[in-house]
Amino acid sequence: MAAHRKPRQSPLGGQTVRTAATLALASAATATLFEGSGHAAPQPTPAQVKTQVDRLYEEAEVATEKYNGAKEQADAARAGFDRLRDEAARRTERLNRSRDALGAVAAAQYRSGGLDPAIQLVLTSDPDQYLERAAIAEKAGDRQAAALTAVRRELTAVRQLRAQSEGRLKELRAHEAELRRQKTAVQTKLDAARTLLARLTAEERARYEAAVAAGHHDAAGASSGSAATDRADRAGTVRGPISAPTGRAAEAISFARAQLGKPYVWGATGPSAYDCSGLTQAAWRAAGVSLPRTTYTQINAGRRVSRSELAPGDLVFFYSGISHVGLYIGGGQMIHAPRPGAPVRVAPIDEMPFAGATRVG
Repeated sequence: MAAHRKPRQSPLGGQTVRTAATLALASAATATLFEGSGHAAPQPTPAQVKTQVDRLYEEAEVATEKYNGAKEQADAARAGFDRLRDEAARRTERLNRSRDALGAVAAAQYRSGGLDPAIQLVLTSDPDQYLERAAIAEKAGDRQAAALTAVRRELTAVRQLRAQSEGRLKELRAHEAELRRQKTAVQTKLDAARTLLARLTAEERARYEAAVAAGHHDAAGASSGSAATDRADRAGTVRGPISAPTGRAAEAISFARAQLGKPYVWGATGPSAYDCSGLTQAAWRAAGVSLPRTTYTQINAGRRVSRSELAPGDLVFFYSGISHVGLYIGGGQMIHAPRPGAPVRVAPIDEMPFAGATRVG
C-alpha cells in the first residue's frame, strides 16, 4: 500500500542542496548590494545638466505653442458661445413680448363673449358703427395672424440658437480640456528643468544663469559673471538705426527694441512679459498688422522667403517643429524672447537650427 512506500529521495544529495542554497543567498545579497549602492546613477556634470535642461526648455516651448493654439481656439469658442447665448436671450425676450401681446388679444376676445359677427350685427342698435368696427377688427385680425406667424418664426429661431449654443459649449469644453493638458505639459517640463538645475552648486548655477541671460550658447563653459554681464550688455542693445524696407517693418522693429530686457513668460503677450510668438505678434500689431498667435500659424501669415533674402522685419523660425520665432533686424541678428530666465534680447539667428522665414506687412 502507498502508506508503506519509502519516501522518494531527492536526486541531489544533502550537501549539494545546502551548497545551492548558500549560493542562492549569496547571490541575492550581492544583487541587493549592487542595487543599493553599486548601481547608483552618477551625479551629472554641469555640461550634462545644461544639455538636459536645454532639451527640456525646447520641449517646453513646443508645449507652450500648443498651449497658445489651444487657448486661441478656446477663446474663439467661448466668444462664439457667448454671442449665441446673447442672441438666444434677445430672441427669447422678443418671443415673450409677442406671446404676451397675443395673450392680451385672446383675453379681450374671451371677455367680449366671442359672439358670431352676424348675430352681433342683428343685435346692434347702430349697424353702421358695427360695420365700421368690424372692418377695424378684420384688420386687427390680419395683424394678429401676422403676429402669430412672427411668434412661430421666433420660436424656431430660439430653438435653433439653443441647439447651436449646446454644440458650441461642447466644443468649448473640449478646447478647455486640451488647454489644461498643454498647461500641465509645459509646467511638467519646466519643473523637471528646475529640478535638474537644483543639482548644480551655487557657483555653477550662477554661471549657467548668467550665460543664459547673456545668450552664451555654451552655458556650462561660461567663465565668469563679469564676462557674462558684458555679453548681456552687448546682446541687449542695438547700436545705431536699423534700415527697414517698409514703414510697417520699421514700426515692428521699433516696438521690439522697446521690449528688450523684459522677461520671458510662457503664454504671455505683453506688455510686461512675452513668449516668443507673443513678442512677434505684439510687434506687428503695433505696426497695424494682425498675426495669428502661434509659431506654426505665423509662418504661414505672409510670403515665405529664403535665408539669403532676409530683410529687417521678417519673421525667422527655428527647429523642425517650428517651435520658436524671432524678429529679424538685419546683419544676421534678431530680437526674440528666448526662454525662462533669458529676457527679450538681440541674438544671432545661427544660434538655433534655422527652419524658415516669412515676410509680412
